[in-house]
Amino acid sequence: MKRNNFLFFGVLLIISSCASIESEVVVTEGDKLNVVDENQIFIKYLEDEWEKTLNKNPLFATYTGDKRANDKINSNSIAQFNKTKELTLRSFNLLKQINVGKLNKDNQLNYQLLEFDLKNDIYSNEFPTYYLRLNQRGGIQSFYETGNRLVYSSKQDYLDWLTRLDLFSQNILNSYEINKEGLAKGHTQPKLVTIGVISQIERIINSDIESNPYLKVFLEADETLLTKEEKDNLIDNAKNIITNKINPAYKKLNKFLKEEYLPNSRDSIGIQDIPNGKKYYEYLTRYYTTTNLTPEEIHNIGLAEIKRIRSEMEDIIIEVNWDGDFNSFLNYLRTSPRFYYDNAEDLFNAYLIMSKTIDPLLPKLFKTFPRAPYGVIPIPAESAPFTTTAYYNSPSPGRPGYFYANLYKPESRPKYEIPVLTVHEAVPGHHFQISIAQELENVPNFRKYQGITAFVEGWGLYSEELGEYINLYDDPYDKFGQLTYDMWRAIRLVVDTGMHYMDWTRDDAVDLFLKNSAKSELDIQNEVDRYIAWPGQALAYKIGQLKILELRNKAELMLGDKYDIKDFHYEVLKRGSLPLELLEFYIDEWINESLNS
Repeated sequence: MKRNNFLFFGVLLIISSCASIESEVVVTEGDKLNVVDENQIFIKYLEDEWEKTLNKNPLFATYTGDKRANDKINSNSIAQFNKTKELTLRSFNLLKQINVGKLNKDNQLNYQLLEFDLKNDIYSNEFPTYYLRLNQRGGIQSFYETGNRLVYSSKQDYLDWLTRLDLFSQNILNSYEINKEGLAKGHTQPKLVTIGVISQIERIINSDIESNPYLKVFLEADETLLTKEEKDNLIDNAKNIITNKINPAYKKLNKFLKEEYLPNSRDSIGIQDIPNGKKYYEYLTRYYTTTNLTPEEIHNIGLAEIKRIRSEMEDIIIEVNWDGDFNSFLNYLRTSPRFYYDNAEDLFNAYLIMSKTIDPLLPKLFKTFPRAPYGVIPIPAESAPFTTTAYYNSPSPGRPGYFYANLYKPESRPKYEIPVLTVHEAVPGHHFQISIAQELENVPNFRKYQGITAFVEGWGLYSEELGEYINLYDDPYDKFGQLTYDMWRAIRLVVDTGMHYMDWTRDDAVDLFLKNSAKSELDIQNEVDRYIAWPGQALAYKIGQLKILELRNKAELMLGDKYDIKDFHYEVLKRGSLPLELLEFYIDEWINESLNS
């Protein structure tokens, strides 16, 4: 191993003096000639790039289990953005020196996936995205959630998080400077986004110190790792940082947001209204869908899907013998007490029961299972009122994956959403796909953590339909819940493109939801506000799902008796997340190989 590393170093010295990398490099060592092929050069490049990634992103490094920079955080400054931009371009130029035609099949895929990432980063970096970081669903006001998700296995881990909190106050001040500059240049978030961020910051700075969310890690510190005196010291030091650094920085930012930024930021909701915003949104549609579909084409796909799903919904209404029209049925679903729990504990228990109901049914659909466990936990109370129904956080070394359920206002969270939401966020949705990717063997590290949204969220939405195969929707109201979620993602295509590209108002978006889905009005408003703050991301779900369904139908049709849904799922998941074009390539390859076997 050591000798090979020495040879790689020698190869890199040769590379650095050449305009391009040759397909083979001959290195003399004593009386021997050693031929180093393109694959070895590429593997060394990947190793170096991974090290750069960990060095640039100490929080991500901790997440992967690498604690070498455990007391550092990522700076959010414009200077750091520009430095990262320069490093990305340098990495891309080095990648392009490698002759992809000389790589083996596995490395050609690795090359394509890394090239995909770097190209998107380079294009994204042409826009001043640092002006758009204010977000009511996460950001500068919710850094404490990062601490809550880390694994603490020693006293030093707690000390490192304390140091990170001390450093974090500078990021809050950076946010103040960045948003002040953005305001002067016309790059602002819509007022409704800023109002949500202000509300969340005020919950932090107005909280009693004992209930401050940044203190939680230390109050709940594992007493088997610390003496009582050590834990008390950690709590005292954390209180000092919160009181003298974090809260003053938040107060400065909050004062600016309330008194200057909010009154002078834009009333419009569409990203098209910032400088160069329309071009930026066109890029976002390509990035999140991994296609060349235009906003107009995506809008029309959404309209067609709404029509299709609406027809299936009306069939359910007939099945349950509803004596009324579509709107009256939706109103019944939103208002009847039979569909809601009256307390958060019962709602949470229902999610737990559902997840354990699904687990033993999965062998009907899969032949490969993730090793990582998963759990169900509530969304933190500080962010629950401003966020959506649920989300998933992937596993890391020493920590399971978690399905986060929103328990805020349980009277607005219907029972018929529980099955479909669980298959999406937990199994066989995000936990299956992401965990299997992280557990891939003989692939570069970046592949294990690559999250291509159209694939990741497309799989999550596709998994909702899989509930049919395990009889999860035998109750027609649960089936209507699944259709509601499918409708929800179809509506996203229309309202996201509508608001960001076609001058739709927020009311236009809310009304389309209310007329076509059974989601509660609170959920709908939170969803629409999410799309306003996070343009383009919501397009990935339905576009990804439609491609996976198209490929499944194609495989079933062409393979006939040779088709097994377990084999299809194995082929979809076995390489980690892929752009949709690459996914189609590999499924077509599998179909042809199966036909000829």
